[in-house]
Amino acid sequence: MVQQQTQQGSQKAELKGKIIEFLWWMKKQGYKETTIRSRDKKLRRLVKLGANLLDPESVKEVIARQKNWTEAFKEEMVIAYNLFVKWSGLEWSPPRYKRQKSLPWIPTEREIDDLIAGCSSKHISTFLQIAKETAARAGEIFNLKWTDIDFENRTIRITPEKGSNPRIFKISNKLLAMLSSLPKKGEKVFGKGNYKAFYDNFRRQRNRVAEKLKNPRIKKISPLTLRHFKGTWEYHRTKDIIHVMKILGHKNIKNTMVYIQLEQALFKGETEYVCRVARTVKEAKKLIEAGFEFVCEIGGAKLFRKSK
Repeated sequence: MVQQQTQQGSQKAELKGKIIEFLWWMKKQGYKETTIRSRDKKLRRLVKLGANLLDPESVKEVIARQKNWTEAFKEEMVIAYNLFVKWSGLEWSPPRYKRQKSLPWIPTEREIDDLIAGCSSKHISTFLQIAKETAARAGEIFNLKWTDIDFENRTIRITPEKGSNPRIFKISNKLLAMLSSLPKKGEKVFGKGNYKAFYDNFRRQRNRVAEKLKNPRIKKISPLTLRHFKGTWEYHRTKDIIHVMKILGHKNIKNTMVYIQLEQALFKGETEYVCRVARTVKEAKKLIEAGFEFVCEIGGAKLFRKSK
């Protein structure tokens, strides 16, 4: 018994050492810190559940036994281990898990504003306001530098991650005031701490606000849901999927198309339009510049519309 426990302890120590070597390899390959932390967490969880990372069949068995894991989470674990297999020079046939497709959850603007107003931390409320106005990813926001904020022209520059495109946004006076109230102790807007500690603090404050307002939906709000919120509302406002693609920093429009479905699901039958008529090229040009879209032509008159 003692010998068996000793062997198990020795194996776990060996696997933890392998994980560290793998993470260091990821860092040298240029993977983002958020990606590295995610892989680390998943691999350590597999080891904790009894998987031998050097034996792919062992990993398959552990994943297959998890009755409480969704197909989507099992797929994520397979993807995480797949890179470890590649690095280790092992061979395996990945199990087939496929997540069920579903539309992202979207909070209401009132719920977002309630959460922002209810946070006691200026850093967290400012972080959420940035997410609401720019749809930037959490890592992009957390790594913002003061040099990315142009207080005079009211703009914020987003340095991309995950292969996205860089973006610049005009920000509201509200957000400008929130940023101005933060202490400027270093080059980064949100300090030198790690994102995990920051997110844990956000989660505690989010849960407190949800309990106080008796609204459990607030517990589901995250930086990602704010990104979905912005994408959906921008498509609802403009009906321009290319515009939404640019705001989100997507390089592949297939990733943006979901916001058409989201907008249709959330605003079906609710969209109201302002209609205008153009009888000359000059009038049509002005309407297009004002954000109107062409609908049709009747009797020589061109009809345009724009959502209210």
